[in-house]
Amino acid sequence: MKTLKHPETQLVDVICATCGTAFTIRSTAGSVSVDVCSNCHPAYTGVQHSAAGGSRIERFNRRRALAAA
Repeated sequence: MKTLKHPETQLVDVICATCGTAFTIRSTAGSVSVDVCSNCHPAYTGVQHSAAGGSRIERFNRRRALAAA
């Protein structure tokens, strides 16, 4: 039977490039840098922008009203 060897892990500091937040994780990589972390990502902070527009019917009616004017 073949024995599996698990990779060696170490504690690594992760630094967010956007907000500068640093935290520690366990990883096989020597260093980790992320673009967006949970402190500054809009989906986690509640500052997420909604998609502009509305329904397809509302957009159609707006375009139709502009064309008629």
